[in-house]
Amino acid sequence: MGDKRQKKLRPALTPEARENQLISLAIDAAEKQLVEGTASSQVIVHFLKLASAKERLEREKLEEENKLLKAKTEMLQSAKRVEELYANAINAMKRYQGVRDDDD
Repeated sequence: MGDKRQKKLRPALTPEARENQLISLAIDAAEKQLVEGTASSQVIVHFLKLASAKERLEREKLEEENKLLKAKTEMLQSAKRVEELYANAINAMKRYQGVRDDDD
């Protein structure tokens, strides 16, 4: 292989770095095959599976984000109701004690 990129690769310092280099090379080779129309069915299926798994994860993430937003909204509404209840209770105690509010 006279690939210029292969000559530019520096020796990996760790096994993890070497693995990342190999993964990168494999993805580059698969991309070239896909572009040229020479990819095997296994290569095509592999990337289709990745795409569908990624799509599912993104959909699940969006669903969870929506649940979180709904929960936050409900929490804010609940806090507002509690605040109103406290204000009503304080006003009721003031009236009970005979303190008149300007609003009364």
